[in-house]
Amino acid sequence: MTYLPKPKFRHPSIEKNALGLTHRDYEGSISTLCAGCGHDSISSAIMHACFELDLPPHRIAKLSGIGCSSKTPTYFLGNAHGFNSVHGRMPSVLTGANLANKDLIYLGVSGDGDSASIGFGQFAHSIRRGVNMVYIVANNGVYGLTKGQFSATSDKGAKLKKGAVNTDDAIDLVTMAIHLGATFVARSFSGDKKQLVPLIKAAIDHKGPAFIDCISPCVAFNNHDGSTKSFDYVRAHNEAVNALDFITERAPITADYDPGQTQQVKLHDGTSILLRKMNADYDIHDRVAAINYLMKHDVAGEIPTGLVYLEDEPGDMHDRLNTVDRPLNELSDADLVPGSAALAKINASLR
Repeated sequence: MTYLPKPKFRHPSIEKNALGLTHRDYEGSISTLCAGCGHDSISSAIMHACFELDLPPHRIAKLSGIGCSSKTPTYFLGNAHGFNSVHGRMPSVLTGANLANKDLIYLGVSGDGDSASIGFGQFAHSIRRGVNMVYIVANNGVYGLTKGQFSATSDKGAKLKKGAVNTDDAIDLVTMAIHLGATFVARSFSGDKKQLVPLIKAAIDHKGPAFIDCISPCVAFNNHDGSTKSFDYVRAHNEAVNALDFITERAPITADYDPGQTQQVKLHDGTSILLRKMNADYDIHDRVAAINYLMKHDVAGEIPTGLVYLEDEPGDMHDRLNTVDRPLNELSDADLVPGSAALAKINASLR
């Protein structure tokens, strides 16, 4: 399958930000994901956030692992630095890059399979170490690239389209992020751009590990009775010669509701998910209350969205390690190898 490149034509009165850049300057390649995929909505929200923050794309480093969600950095910020790592290993690559050059804005994009299964330990340690980053998980509850098996975030009791029932408890990455020490924790829905864009902007502006769990509907493998996160998958074949997967074109699902309210969002297959937006008076600074809030509404079958937890005076990995102000990749040999006198002084201090 081939795709024509995006046209270069720009209307002379197109909106520009303070840098003189347009939304087109924050785009990437044309998406090859299924039409209506929630991941594309997340990509759009990232582009809008960076545009509105007047961020130079070349000051951003976007990193990902393996999976549908990890393909998305190709589709936004085409002029940013990028690295697509192996399955589940994005956090360690991001940590190393951040250690070498703390002047860049680090954006890690992952999925529930990439972060909650094979990369769970990597996810945990990047949060625990206080890496200054925005970590976004596009959460659809399935392994989309390998035909829709349950992921670790799939709800207990959920059914696959062939009838298999998930008997395992789901991993709640939001609760885990709070436990592990993330200083900015949020959950959103890919169809709620009004909420998601400000959350991403706030996460970028935050110093320290900022985590956003974004429920992102999968149009291919979670669209059947018993599904809790996504949409149906339509399969078609042409006689017995070949089998073709066909995804019907769907309109994006959106949600617009006030803080403190609950809204039932109907999915394409007729099933629905229940979203609750945080109350305006919700205390985002109470770690214990945040965890209790999440568990209380989980029992009620609701998915709380919004900013769940925030630490007002966060630090990051460089503060803890007391690194120098200059990025390590800018230091010369003289800076890195101070000589025998300095070594002798260090050794003397340890005696």
